[in-house]
Amino acid sequence: MSGPLPLQGLRVLDLASFIAAPVATTVMGDYGAEVIKIEPPGEGDPQRKLGQAHSIPQHPVNFCWHMTNRNKRSVVLDLKNPLGREAFDRLVATADVMVVNFPLKVRERLRMRYDDVKPANPRLIYASLTGYGEQGPDADQPGFDSTAFFARSGLLDALTYEGGPPAFSLPAQGDQMAGMNLFAAIAMALLHRERTGEGSEVGTSLHASGLWSNAILAQGALLGSFVSPRPPRTKPRSALANQYRTSDGRWIQLTIVREDKLWPELCQALERTDLMDDPRFETTEKRRAHAPDLAAILDPAFAGRPWPEWKERLRRHEITFGLLGVLRDVPDDEQAVANGAVVQTRQDDMPRAISAPIRMSFAPEPVAPGAGPDHGAHTDAVLRELGYDQQGLNRLRGAGALG
Repeated sequence: MSGPLPLQGLRVLDLASFIAAPVATTVMGDYGAEVIKIEPPGEGDPQRKLGQAHSIPQHPVNFCWHMTNRNKRSVVLDLKNPLGREAFDRLVATADVMVVNFPLKVRERLRMRYDDVKPANPRLIYASLTGYGEQGPDADQPGFDSTAFFARSGLLDALTYEGGPPAFSLPAQGDQMAGMNLFAAIAMALLHRERTGEGSEVGTSLHASGLWSNAILAQGALLGSFVSPRPPRTKPRSALANQYRTSDGRWIQLTIVREDKLWPELCQALERTDLMDDPRFETTEKRRAHAPDLAAILDPAFAGRPWPEWKERLRRHEITFGLLGVLRDVPDDEQAVANGAVVQTRQDDMPRAISAPIRMSFAPEPVAPGAGPDHGAHTDAVLRELGYDQQGLNRLRGAGALG
């Protein structure tokens, strides 16, 4: 389609660091918003160095930075400096959305709470991302996705095998989810403003996002209902919702929910129709009761053929299954490209990127990803747009307001 992107014409101030909150502004930039990232003097957003973390794939391209800060402009302002604050207030007056994830005490100290900035722009959408929410005994506790999203929500507990050590989270998964939740809150606030003319404050937290992601198990816990610890693969709760290794070393995830319909089909795909007459497996209840026995039968059966053959056989019998993909599969995943989950960029050293998981029939394709900005690369240009001339810029710089 041709025409404007849905967020075109909006100005977004990104005062956030690391990943979760900036994800929301990344998506807004993808769909047409002008995003201005305000960074402190010195080294700026610590996200610029996240690619050096031990759990991140190492590469000369700082892809962590580019992925979360593509299509943004960077302005350096010392918000503790009176002249820097004056410039910031001018910028707020021109903005539609402001995204923050400063700790609550820092917001108070910097006068960056909603009530502090609202007078400068009553139509402003103030979007807040915290670790544990803004009320309660842990409101001031710092949180990352590994602690607030995964650990506190019970997700890691649910992923831990019986008798084993706790599971570990993977980098930024909770951040990406929380960022999308914040984006949804901003979208609703913009709709509210469209209808009423009023600005507002919206927010989410890593902890709340983790509970929402783990809602089925967490809701059960609210009722005092819990599943037993995760059993080992050889002793599954259901052998038809289990993982099996093929002869070429790949793993298949079976997820057969409609057992009465698909159990005979699976037996045919396996060329084990004799299992349909086995009294241990006559009904769903009996198959669950004898799940370890059935898993012990399915293990060598799946190990007898390679993944491509199983893919054809299971598809032919309409079995619900999936390949346990490995990250080395991602670059060649035609399905991801066909559906726009992997897109071409405008960046020579990072020619492809992961796109936001949103599709809309009424709008053109989102802005092609570009490189994340250098620290302060757009400071002078943005301030000139606010009315500062060269003398004014020199005054700010001389006072240390620009770092």
